[in-house]
Amino acid sequence: MPAAGEGFEKVATLVQHVNFIEIPVTVKDTKGKLVAGLTYRDFKVFENDTREPLAFFTTDSFPLSIAFVIDQSLTSDVMAKVNNSLGAIQGALTPYDEVAVFTYNNGAQDRSGGFTGAQSARVPFVLSMAKSSGEEMLVPVSSGPLAGCNIRQNGSCVDPNLQQGKSAGSGDWIGIKKEIHTLNDAILAAAKELSTRPQGRRRIIYVISDGKEYGSKATYKEVLRYLETNKTAVYGTLVGDSARWGEGYVSRVHLPFTMYDNILAKYILATGGAPDFERGLDGIEKSYAKIAEEARNQYTLGYYSHQPVIDGKFRKIEVRLERSGMEVIAKQGYYPSAQDSH
Repeated sequence: MPAAGEGFEKVATLVQHVNFIEIPVTVKDTKGKLVAGLTYRDFKVFENDTREPLAFFTTDSFPLSIAFVIDQSLTSDVMAKVNNSLGAIQGALTPYDEVAVFTYNNGAQDRSGGFTGAQSARVPFVLSMAKSSGEEMLVPVSSGPLAGCNIRQNGSCVDPNLQQGKSAGSGDWIGIKKEIHTLNDAILAAAKELSTRPQGRRRIIYVISDGKEYGSKATYKEVLRYLETNKTAVYGTLVGDSARWGEGYVSRVHLPFTMYDNILAKYILATGGAPDFERGLDGIEKSYAKIAEEARNQYTLGYYSHQPVIDGKFRKIEVRLERSGMEVIAKQGYYPSAQDSH
């Protein structure tokens, strides 16, 4: 304490570190249309089943940082539609947005070398580099005269280097080429680039794919944790077989020793993004504007977590709406990071 007559001076500062959590929320009616006009009184937020008082609420639009991830392992007919639709991407964005472009087939490739302005003259050139001829779907041949070994003796190739399985193989060897779809690696590469973007921007990964995954070095759990730690949402236009009605429900059943038919849907659901299922060129083009509109017109809720600042544990989030007959879309949870600490 100060001596008599010296007045009061600050001699100590008490500091309490807290986590401020921001949640973008999309609300739709029964027809799938965006719902406007809601207030903070309409929302309740729960973290680990404990209600959190709202400390922030806004309906203002945020500029978008979008990393487009384009699947080049699609079949040639679907790839042709995607190629022709890419010119519509720039029209769905504003001068305040920024984009980066990644592609993947057998590994991820950064086509843009970082982010650039969405209305930059460089964007059409970058998108042209993302075009591909796609994959030809041929009938696999594992035996017979077209299988690479048409001269046999006692059921085996005369030259063992020609037969399936080389010297260890036989006429019954099944050597069908595996499809490679490194979706996990591509999303992780895009997420790492997005993590460098400043606060105050929506971090979005927009995937154009059939959602198949096989051959990635990164696992789904590893990539999802990175997304949930770095406030990144995944949106997607699903094309090809994944765009068929009801396909999303069938893809939830995964057969052992096979690729995932639609792992993209799992990313979208967990991070609070939105999917669109399109088969035709016109629908694919419209989906870019539709999803960009949804990402831009969200309610943003904020609260201070009651949990420890950083403990490395996943925290479940649930956003409830006081009104009935509406769908609430938000991320399912997050991992705390130093960026959240105040």
